[in-house]
Amino acid sequence: MRTILVINSKGGAGKTTVSTNLAGYYAKQKSRTAILDCDPQGSSLQWLQQRPAHIESIHGANAAPPKGAAPLSSIKTWIPQNTETLIIDAPAGVKGLQLQELVRRSTFILIPVAPSPIDIHATTDFVKDLFLIGGARNSKAKIAIVANRVRNSSPVYEPLERFLTALKLPLLARISDSETYIRASEQGLSVFEMEEVATLAERQEFMPIFRWLEGQVTVSHPTSQEADISGKVVHFEKTGKFASLRANGKTLLSSILSATGKFKNLS
Repeated sequence: MRTILVINSKGGAGKTTVSTNLAGYYAKQKSRTAILDCDPQGSSLQWLQQRPAHIESIHGANAAPPKGAAPLSSIKTWIPQNTETLIIDAPAGVKGLQLQELVRRSTFILIPVAPSPIDIHATTDFVKDLFLIGGARNSKAKIAIVANRVRNSSPVYEPLERFLTALKLPLLARISDSETYIRASEQGLSVFEMEEVATLAERQEFMPIFRWLEGQVTVSHPTSQEADISGKVVHFEKTGKFASLRANGKTLLSSILSATGKFKNLS
């Protein structure tokens, strides 16, 4: 099962926009697709509830804490065993054992980040937590960043580029702050399920992400003065940039999420 974790501890990064459009794309490709919504707001599940009955179905599962998911209590908490593509929409502020469990379950980790100084600073801190606390240093998951909610008036932010260059972390795509994504969300659709001509630009924005997820190692850097930067997708642990980040030696506790049974079919 291809398991894609969409995560950033910073709220407002656009995780649900990325999650729902990934899910809609794979569903249209006839891949048996599911969304595991871990966010108490349940935005991905609300999107699924708006989804038209005549298009490809996507299974929704609620893994949010019960106290925040009362309006969505009827949503199932399990993932079908025949699922081929699982999208995990992580909550803001995720940390500790929940972060460890999400990383452990993932084959790909996508980190949406808005290209503003505040968001970039918060994402830098989150990436450190991802390795120090979340166990990403020892994970086999591939990790990449998606610049999200980018306005045409500010296509390049030097702090974001310096951040990515220092970590040798691929910036896969530049997702615009387009009203098309809002219209798609309101209808329970992805841009790949809307009229093709009207959504061509938005579809093209996502294609580098899909090429990466499907194993292509050449990455086009969309914010580098129209130049293509090609190379292998590099894992953090191979760059030496995080050589000083070591686990504190404590034995990891059993995952709280596993104990709840919400992930029982994801092994």
